[in-house]
Formats: sequence, C-alpha cells, structure tokens
Amino acid sequence: MSTSALRLLLAAGNRVRRQWMLQATKREVRVVDGVVVQNLSSSPSFFASTTILFVGGLLALIGAGGHASELVAEIPFTARTSALVLDLKLLLLTGVFVYAFFRFTSSLRQYSIGALLIASTPEHSEYAQLGEAARERFANRAGAVMGLAAEAFNDGLRAYYLAFAAAGWLFSPWALAVGTAGVIWILYQREFHSEVLALLRE
Repeated sequence: MSTSALRLLLAAGNRVRRQWMLQATKREVRVVDGVVVQNLSSSPSFFASTTILFVGGLLALIGAGGHASELVAEIPFTARTSALVLDLKLLLLTGVFVYAFFRFTSSLRQYSIGALLIASTPEHSEYAQLGEAARERFANRAGAVMGLAAEAFNDGLRAYYLAFAAAGWLFSPWALAVGTAGVIWILYQREFHSEVLALLRE
C-alpha cells in the first residue's frame, strides 16, 4: 500500500484488517476472530434498526400534511414555509436516512461473508502444504471483504452526520449551508488528520 493511500483513515485501517486476516491463518483456534467479527457487526446492526425508526417517523410527518407544518412552526427559530416546501425538506432527510439504512445493511452482509471466509479457511497445519502464497491470497481477499464492510458502515455514519446538516434546512437555507460545510470539514479532519490515523501510520 502506498504512502499516499495511508493518508486516509479507512485505507490505514484496511492494512490492519489484512494483517488480522493473515494472523487468523496462523491460529489453531479462531474463536477470537469470530468474536471480533460479531462485535464489529453489532454497530451496523444497531444503526440499521435505529434508521428504520427515523425513516418511519419522517414518513409519518410527510403523511401528516398540514399538521406537520403546524408542528414544525411551533419549534423556535424554524422558518415559516408552506406544506409543500416542508415536505421537500422532510423528503431530503428521508432520502439521507434511507441511503444510510442500505449502507448499514450492506455492511452487515459483508461482515457475514467475512465470517464465512474465516470459518472456511484451511487449518493452520494445512497451510504448510499449501504454501505462503495461499496464505497471502486469503489475507488479501478476506481483508478486502472486511474493508468493504467497514467502508459501508463509514458511509452510513457519514449520512448520519449530513442528516444533522440537512435538518438545518428546517431553520433556514443558511443553516443548511453552514451545517453542511461544518460537517464536511469535520469529516475531512477525521479522515486525513485524526490522531488515530497518525497512530496507524507509525
């Protein structure tokens, strides 16, 4: 992996995931690896369940029509808009959460495939006959699957962050613009200049 690629937090994490899969081939018992995959998949599972609640609530607000407009109008500092414009704002939020739901469930599926790969890999003693090339191929393939799962989960989290910015549209277009710029700045800092990235690059 090139030095420029390691500037990204996700890419640096993928290097660790590949090393994890390589070490998994050297263990006689892989219970620890199964527990790690289960723990990793619990986060997208939680967020997927929570996202369904958000989508359901937003769809209920859209279906409420004028009642939703009256409800939002009672929130301090919100912009007074027509029911049609409010529906557009709510549809934007709904679309963001629907995208997040699909990414979280995609992450779950990919973690499940990663668990299957770990369970199906040959025993440590068999790799003595298969050779180091087979071990490397498994590490590359399984590490890539785990990386895709982490990327899908990361996309879902980014959608959550941007949903906070999109919610600013309920107050004013300026709040939407400032919120979006702020979230993008935070994501940029986390991806390229975080303390975790500095540690992973060592």
